[in-house]
Amino acid sequence: MKRALITGITGQDGAYLSKLLIDKGYKVFGTVRRSTSEKFVNLKYLNVYNKIKFYDFDLLELSNIQNVIKETKPHEIYNLAAQSFVPTSFQVPIVTTDINSLGTLRILDSINSINKKIKFYQASTSEMFGKVAQIPQSENTPFYPRSPYGVSKIFSHWITINYRESYNIHASSGILFNHESPLRGSEFVTKKITSTLTRIKYGSKETLRVGNINAKRDWGFAGDYVYAMWLMLQKKNPDDFVISTGKTHSVRQFIDLTLSYLKFDYKWVGKGMNERVVNKEDGKTIMKIDKEFFRPAEVDLLIGNPSKAKRQLKWKPKTSLKQLVKLMVDYDENQIKNA
Repeated sequence: MKRALITGITGQDGAYLSKLLIDKGYKVFGTVRRSTSEKFVNLKYLNVYNKIKFYDFDLLELSNIQNVIKETKPHEIYNLAAQSFVPTSFQVPIVTTDINSLGTLRILDSINSINKKIKFYQASTSEMFGKVAQIPQSENTPFYPRSPYGVSKIFSHWITINYRESYNIHASSGILFNHESPLRGSEFVTKKITSTLTRIKYGSKETLRVGNINAKRDWGFAGDYVYAMWLMLQKKNPDDFVISTGKTHSVRQFIDLTLSYLKFDYKWVGKGMNERVVNKEDGKTIMKIDKEFFRPAEVDLLIGNPSKAKRQLKWKPKTSLKQLVKLMVDYDENQIKNA
Protein backbone atom coordinates (compact mmCIF):
# COMPACT_ATOMS: atom_id res chain seq x y z
CA MET A 1 0.00 0.00 0.00
CA LYS A 2 1.37 3.38 -1.00
CA ARG A 3 1.64 5.99 1.76
CA ALA A 4 1.15 9.71 1.23
CA LEU A 5 1.76 12.58 3.63
CA ILE A 6 -0.30 15.71 2.93
CA THR A 7 0.45 19.02 4.61
CA GLY A 8 -2.47 21.45 4.67
CA ILE A 9 -4.88 18.53 4.52
CA THR A 10 -7.83 20.44 6.03
CA GLY A 11 -8.01 22.93 3.13
CA GLN A 12 -10.01 22.39 -0.04
CA ASP A 13 -7.07 20.93 -2.00
CA GLY A 14 -6.06 18.68 0.87
CA ALA A 15 -9.57 17.32 1.16
CA TYR A 16 -10.02 16.60 -2.55
CA LEU A 17 -6.51 15.12 -2.81
CA SER A 18 -7.15 12.91 0.22
CA LYS A 19 -10.28 11.50 -1.38
CA LEU A 20 -8.48 10.89 -4.66
CA LEU A 21 -5.59 9.04 -2.99
CA ILE A 22 -7.81 7.01 -0.66
CA ASP A 23 -9.93 5.96 -3.65
CA LYS A 24 -6.69 4.82 -5.30
CA GLY A 25 -5.81 2.66 -2.30
CA TYR A 26 -3.31 4.90 -0.53
CA LYS A 27 -2.79 5.14 3.20
CA VAL A 28 -3.07 8.86 3.83
CA PHE A 29 -1.45 10.81 6.65
CA GLY A 30 -2.45 14.42 7.25
CA THR A 31 -0.76 17.22 9.14
CA VAL A 32 -2.51 19.77 11.32
CA ARG A 33 -1.14 22.75 13.22
CA ARG A 34 -1.08 22.16 16.95
CA SER A 35 -1.38 25.92 17.59
CA THR A 36 -4.87 26.23 16.14
CA SER A 37 -8.21 24.56 16.52
CA GLU A 38 -8.41 22.73 13.19
CA LYS A 39 -11.75 22.23 11.51
CA PHE A 40 -12.18 18.96 9.65
CA VAL A 41 -15.46 19.91 7.95
CA ASN A 42 -14.02 19.50 4.42
CA LEU A 43 -12.71 16.00 5.12
CA LYS A 44 -15.97 15.01 6.79
CA TYR A 45 -17.97 16.40 3.86
CA LEU A 46 -16.04 14.12 1.48
CA ASN A 47 -16.36 11.16 3.90
CA VAL A 48 -12.61 10.63 4.33
CA TYR A 49 -12.00 11.99 7.84
CA ASN A 50 -12.09 8.57 9.51
CA LYS A 51 -9.69 7.11 6.94
CA ILE A 52 -6.81 9.50 7.68
CA LYS A 53 -4.23 9.45 10.46
CA PHE A 54 -3.36 12.95 11.66
CA TYR A 55 -0.12 14.34 13.05
CA ASP A 56 0.69 17.60 14.82
CA PHE A 57 2.91 19.47 12.41
CA ASP A 58 4.54 22.86 12.16
CA LEU A 59 6.41 24.07 9.09
CA LEU A 60 8.45 26.35 11.37
CA GLU A 61 9.96 23.45 13.33
CA LEU A 62 12.53 21.25 11.56
CA SER A 63 12.70 18.47 14.17
CA ASN A 64 8.92 18.11 14.10
CA ILE A 65 8.94 17.76 10.30
CA GLN A 66 11.69 15.15 10.44
CA ASN A 67 9.96 13.12 13.14
CA VAL A 68 6.69 12.98 11.21
CA ILE A 69 8.45 11.89 8.01
CA LYS A 70 10.39 9.20 9.88
CA GLU A 71 7.23 7.87 11.52
CA THR A 72 4.95 7.87 8.47
CA LYS A 73 7.58 6.68 5.96
CA PRO A 74 5.70 8.21 3.01
CA HIS A 75 6.30 7.32 -0.62
CA GLU A 76 4.90 10.74 -1.59
CA ILE A 77 4.68 14.10 0.16
CA TYR A 78 2.28 16.78 -1.05
CA ASN A 79 3.12 20.17 0.44
CA LEU A 80 -0.15 22.10 0.31
CA ALA A 81 0.26 23.96 3.61
CA ALA A 82 0.82 27.70 3.35
CA GLN A 83 -0.28 31.11 4.48
CA SER A 84 -2.25 31.33 1.26
CA PHE A 85 -4.49 34.39 1.56
CA VAL A 86 -2.85 37.15 -0.49
CA PRO A 87 -4.23 40.19 1.41
CA THR A 88 -3.05 38.72 4.72
CA SER A 89 0.47 38.37 3.34
CA PHE A 90 0.73 42.17 3.24
CA GLN A 91 -0.16 42.28 6.93
CA VAL A 92 2.15 39.45 8.07
CA PRO A 93 4.90 39.25 5.43
CA ILE A 94 7.54 37.73 7.71
CA VAL A 95 5.30 34.92 8.95
CA THR A 96 4.10 34.31 5.39
CA THR A 97 7.69 34.00 4.17
CA ASP A 98 8.82 31.76 7.00
CA ILE A 99 5.93 29.34 6.45
CA ASN A 100 5.79 29.39 2.65
CA SER A 101 9.49 29.68 1.83
CA LEU A 102 11.52 28.18 4.64
CA GLY A 103 8.80 25.65 5.43
CA THR A 104 9.24 24.14 1.97
CA LEU A 105 13.02 24.15 2.40
CA ARG A 106 12.71 22.34 5.73
CA ILE A 107 10.68 19.55 4.11
CA LEU A 108 13.06 19.22 1.16
CA ASP A 109 16.10 19.15 3.42
CA SER A 110 14.42 16.51 5.56
CA ILE A 111 13.74 14.36 2.47
CA ASN A 112 17.38 14.77 1.45
CA SER A 113 18.65 13.59 4.83
CA ILE A 114 16.05 10.90 5.59
CA ASN A 115 15.09 9.26 2.26
CA LYS A 116 15.84 10.71 -1.17
CA LYS A 117 13.40 8.28 -2.79
CA ILE A 118 10.40 10.15 -1.37
CA LYS A 119 8.55 11.93 -4.17
CA PHE A 120 7.69 15.55 -3.41
CA TYR A 121 4.99 17.87 -4.74
CA GLN A 122 5.19 21.61 -4.15
CA ALA A 123 2.11 23.80 -4.50
CA SER A 124 3.28 26.76 -6.56
CA THR A 125 0.90 29.48 -7.71
CA SER A 126 -0.04 31.76 -10.58
CA GLU A 127 0.45 34.68 -8.16
CA MET A 128 4.18 34.29 -8.90
CA PHE A 129 3.49 35.78 -12.36
CA GLY A 130 1.88 38.88 -10.83
CA LYS A 131 2.47 41.75 -13.24
CA VAL A 132 2.46 39.41 -16.17
CA ALA A 133 5.27 39.54 -18.74
CA GLN A 134 3.31 37.61 -21.37
CA ILE A 135 -0.22 36.36 -22.06
CA PRO A 136 -0.99 33.55 -21.50
CA GLN A 137 1.48 32.46 -18.82
CA SER A 138 3.46 29.24 -19.26
CA GLU A 139 6.24 27.43 -17.41
CA ASN A 140 8.73 29.73 -19.17
CA THR A 141 7.05 33.04 -18.34
CA PRO A 142 9.22 35.28 -16.11
CA PHE A 143 7.93 35.87 -12.59
CA TYR A 144 6.94 39.34 -11.35
CA PRO A 145 5.15 38.85 -8.00
CA ARG A 146 2.93 41.60 -6.60
CA SER A 147 2.55 40.42 -3.01
CA PRO A 148 4.64 38.93 -0.19
CA TYR A 149 2.68 35.74 -0.83
CA GLY A 150 3.81 35.64 -4.47
CA VAL A 151 7.41 36.40 -3.49
CA SER A 152 7.45 33.67 -0.84
CA LYS A 153 6.12 31.13 -3.32
CA ILE A 154 8.87 31.94 -5.83
CA PHE A 155 11.48 30.93 -3.24
CA SER A 156 9.69 27.64 -2.57
CA HIS A 157 9.34 27.03 -6.32
CA TRP A 158 13.04 27.58 -7.03
CA ILE A 159 14.30 25.73 -3.96
CA THR A 160 12.26 22.75 -5.17
CA ILE A 161 14.02 22.93 -8.54
CA ASN A 162 17.37 23.37 -6.79
CA TYR A 163 16.97 20.26 -4.63
CA ARG A 164 15.73 18.29 -7.64
CA GLU A 165 18.79 19.19 -9.67
CA SER A 166 21.33 19.13 -6.83
CA TYR A 167 20.29 15.95 -5.01
CA ASN A 168 18.36 14.02 -7.67
CA ILE A 169 15.12 14.18 -5.67
CA HIS A 170 11.83 13.49 -7.48
CA ALA A 171 10.46 16.97 -6.73
CA SER A 172 7.83 18.67 -8.90
CA SER A 173 5.95 21.94 -8.69
CA GLY A 174 2.43 22.56 -9.90
CA ILE A 175 1.93 26.19 -10.89
CA LEU A 176 -1.78 26.14 -10.20
CA PHE A 177 -3.97 28.99 -11.32
CA ASN A 178 -7.00 29.97 -9.25
CA HIS A 179 -9.01 26.88 -8.39
CA GLU A 180 -12.21 26.96 -6.40
CA SER A 181 -14.79 24.57 -5.00
CA PRO A 182 -17.69 24.38 -2.54
CA LEU A 183 -14.99 23.82 0.11
CA ARG A 184 -13.16 27.09 -0.58
CA GLY A 185 -12.33 29.20 2.47
CA SER A 186 -14.80 31.99 3.22
CA GLU A 187 -12.10 34.69 2.94
CA PHE A 188 -11.58 34.08 -0.79
CA VAL A 189 -13.54 36.28 -3.19
CA THR A 190 -15.29 33.46 -5.10
CA LYS A 191 -16.64 31.86 -1.93
CA LYS A 192 -17.51 35.28 -0.56
CA ILE A 193 -19.54 35.99 -3.70
CA THR A 194 -21.47 32.71 -3.82
CA SER A 195 -22.16 32.43 -0.10
CA THR A 196 -23.15 36.08 0.42
CA LEU A 197 -25.41 36.26 -2.63
CA THR A 198 -27.02 32.96 -1.68
CA ARG A 199 -27.79 34.28 1.81
CA ILE A 200 -29.24 37.46 0.29
CA LYS A 201 -31.44 35.34 -2.00
CA TYR A 202 -32.73 33.54 1.08
CA GLY A 203 -33.61 36.76 2.89
CA SER A 204 -30.42 38.17 4.39
CA LYS A 205 -30.30 41.99 4.54
CA GLU A 206 -26.51 42.16 4.07
CA THR A 207 -24.69 43.63 1.07
CA LEU A 208 -21.86 41.93 -0.81
CA ARG A 209 -18.76 44.14 -0.65
CA VAL A 210 -15.87 43.44 -3.01
CA GLY A 211 -12.76 45.15 -4.32
CA ASN A 212 -11.54 45.21 -7.92
CA ILE A 213 -14.39 43.76 -9.99
CA ASN A 214 -12.34 44.12 -13.19
CA ALA A 215 -9.50 41.83 -12.06
CA LYS A 216 -9.36 38.77 -14.33
CA ARG A 217 -8.51 35.25 -13.26
CA ASP A 218 -8.22 31.78 -14.76
CA TRP A 219 -10.64 29.86 -12.52
CA GLY A 220 -10.89 26.07 -12.38
CA PHE A 221 -12.28 23.37 -10.10
CA ALA A 222 -10.04 22.12 -7.28
CA GLY A 223 -11.29 18.57 -7.76
CA ASP A 224 -9.86 18.58 -11.30
CA TYR A 225 -6.57 20.15 -10.24
CA VAL A 226 -5.60 17.69 -7.49
CA TYR A 227 -5.60 14.94 -10.12
CA ALA A 228 -2.84 16.84 -11.91
CA MET A 229 -0.84 16.89 -8.65
CA TRP A 230 -1.02 13.11 -8.44
CA LEU A 231 -0.11 12.68 -12.11
CA MET A 232 3.07 14.71 -11.62
CA LEU A 233 4.37 12.30 -9.00
CA GLN A 234 3.60 9.29 -11.22
CA LYS A 235 5.91 10.54 -13.97
CA LYS A 236 9.31 8.87 -14.30
CA ASN A 237 11.05 12.24 -14.29
CA PRO A 238 10.01 15.22 -12.13
CA ASP A 239 9.12 18.55 -13.72
CA ASP A 240 7.06 21.69 -13.28
CA PHE A 241 3.64 22.25 -14.84
CA VAL A 242 1.16 25.07 -15.28
CA ILE A 243 -2.31 23.81 -14.34
CA SER A 244 -5.11 26.01 -15.61
CA THR A 245 -8.15 26.16 -17.88
CA GLY A 246 -6.60 28.53 -20.41
CA LYS A 247 -9.62 30.83 -20.07
CA THR A 248 -9.97 34.05 -18.09
CA HIS A 249 -12.97 35.79 -16.53
CA SER A 250 -13.38 38.93 -14.46
CA VAL A 251 -14.72 39.14 -10.92
CA ARG A 252 -17.65 41.02 -12.47
CA GLN A 253 -18.40 38.00 -14.70
CA PHE A 254 -18.21 35.66 -11.72
CA ILE A 255 -20.75 37.85 -9.93
CA ASP A 256 -23.01 37.83 -13.00
CA LEU A 257 -22.89 34.04 -13.26
CA THR A 258 -23.78 33.70 -9.59
CA LEU A 259 -26.63 36.20 -9.76
CA SER A 260 -28.02 34.54 -12.88
CA TYR A 261 -27.90 31.04 -11.38
CA LEU A 262 -29.70 32.35 -8.27
CA LYS A 263 -32.30 33.90 -10.62
CA PHE A 264 -31.90 37.46 -9.35
CA ASP A 265 -33.60 40.18 -11.40
CA TYR A 266 -30.82 42.76 -11.20
CA LYS A 267 -28.98 45.56 -12.93
CA TRP A 268 -25.57 47.26 -12.72
CA VAL A 269 -25.71 51.01 -12.02
CA GLY A 270 -23.15 53.76 -11.45
CA LYS A 271 -19.53 54.07 -12.54
CA GLY A 272 -16.07 53.52 -11.09
CA MET A 273 -15.98 53.12 -7.31
CA ASN A 274 -19.70 53.90 -7.20
CA GLU A 275 -20.69 51.01 -9.44
CA ARG A 276 -23.06 48.59 -7.77
CA VAL A 277 -25.67 45.89 -8.36
CA VAL A 278 -29.31 46.69 -7.60
CA ASN A 279 -32.16 44.25 -7.08
CA LYS A 280 -34.88 45.30 -9.53
CA GLU A 281 -37.59 43.80 -7.35
CA ASP A 282 -37.07 46.07 -4.34
CA GLY A 283 -34.40 48.58 -5.44
CA LYS A 284 -31.97 47.45 -2.72
CA THR A 285 -28.22 47.29 -3.31
CA ILE A 286 -27.04 43.70 -3.60
CA MET A 287 -23.35 44.44 -4.22
CA LYS A 288 -21.09 47.45 -3.89
CA ILE A 289 -17.40 48.20 -4.28
CA ASP A 290 -15.37 48.81 -1.13
CA LYS A 291 -11.82 50.20 -1.27
CA GLU A 292 -11.01 48.13 1.83
CA PHE A 293 -10.77 45.07 -0.39
CA PHE A 294 -8.31 46.47 -2.92
CA ARG A 295 -4.75 45.12 -2.74
CA PRO A 296 -1.78 47.50 -2.29
CA ALA A 297 -0.45 46.09 -5.58
CA GLU A 298 -3.04 44.52 -7.85
CA VAL A 299 -2.67 41.57 -10.21
CA ASP A 300 -4.91 42.55 -13.12
CA LEU A 301 -4.84 39.56 -15.45
CA LEU A 302 -3.95 35.88 -15.04
CA ILE A 303 -4.51 33.26 -17.71
CA GLY A 304 -2.51 30.06 -17.92
CA ASN A 305 -1.26 27.97 -20.83
CA PRO A 306 -1.82 24.33 -19.78
CA SER A 307 -0.56 22.81 -23.04
CA LYS A 308 2.46 21.11 -21.41
CA ALA A 309 0.24 19.42 -18.81
CA LYS A 310 -2.19 18.34 -21.51
CA ARG A 311 0.65 16.94 -23.61
CA GLN A 312 2.83 15.26 -20.99
CA LEU A 313 0.37 14.44 -18.19
CA LYS A 314 -2.63 13.81 -20.45
CA TRP A 315 -4.52 16.13 -18.10
CA LYS A 316 -7.25 18.61 -18.93
CA PRO A 317 -9.87 20.46 -16.86
CA LYS A 318 -13.34 18.94 -16.89
CA THR A 319 -15.37 21.64 -15.14
CA SER A 320 -16.44 24.93 -16.74
CA LEU A 321 -16.77 28.13 -14.74
CA LYS A 322 -20.55 27.98 -15.09
CA GLN A 323 -20.55 24.43 -13.69
CA LEU A 324 -18.20 25.53 -10.89
CA VAL A 325 -20.53 28.34 -9.85
CA LYS A 326 -23.41 25.85 -9.79
CA LEU A 327 -21.44 23.49 -7.54
CA MET A 328 -20.60 26.30 -5.12
CA VAL A 329 -24.08 27.82 -4.98
CA ASP A 330 -25.77 24.43 -4.57
CA TYR A 331 -23.49 23.74 -1.61
CA ASP A 332 -24.21 27.16 -0.08
CA GLU A 333 -27.96 26.64 -0.51
CA ASN A 334 -27.72 23.26 1.16
CA GLN A 335 -25.86 24.82 4.10
CA ILE A 336 -28.65 27.35 4.59
CA LYS A 337 -31.43 24.77 4.31
CA ASN A 338 -29.76 22.47 6.82
CA ALA A 339 -28.74 25.18 9.29
